[in-house]
Amino acid sequence: MLTQLAAATGVLALLTLVPGPDMAVVTRRAVSRGRADGLRTVGGIAAGLLLWGTLTVAGLAALLAASAQAYLVVKLAGAAYLCFLGVQSLRRPGAGAPAEGAGSGGGRGDRGGAWRTGLVSNALNPKIAVFYTGLLPTLAPPGLRPAAGMALLVLVHVLLTLAWLSTYVYVLSRARRFFARPRVRRTMDRVTGVVLIGFGVRVATSAS
Repeated sequence: MLTQLAAATGVLALLTLVPGPDMAVVTRRAVSRGRADGLRTVGGIAAGLLLWGTLTVAGLAALLAASAQAYLVVKLAGAAYLCFLGVQSLRRPGAGAPAEGAGSGGGRGDRGGAWRTGLVSNALNPKIAVFYTGLLPTLAPPGLRPAAGMALLVLVHVLLTLAWLSTYVYVLSRARRFFARPRVRRTMDRVTGVVLIGFGVRVATSAS
């Protein structure tokens, strides 16, 4: 069982490292608001994965993946949200960045916003339902009940995601002075805005 779990962890690690909408959302928050805001966004993403994991173990995610109408609704909602975040970055480049010397935590009133951004962007990604229901059963360690095996792999995926994205936020924070420059900040906001819109369009036009 340990050999199978190690192999499954390796597959999940490779999939976690592939850049996607989660990384783009984290980049936007970490660059514009600072490390603490980026970490809160990572926490929201982890909560979204736990939500999908719970639905998968309960069998509800499989219903979504099998229903063309439900999948389309969630897919379009997720695409619209990514495009909304992208347009925000393009319309107000650099506007959300903390002032020089203000620290890396962002405003107190926006702390919940970072977490919600991560949660909503992840929860509205129906590809996770397809990923969990299609791949996890094939990776589940033998000797465990299917539900227990998938729950274990969801937990592993969440921990890998937390470790990877938190490390990514830390790396971005080390270059805070560079990103604090107004011209660099505006450029990064424009780049992440275009990337987010690109991901939104790709999600909306994907076949599955």
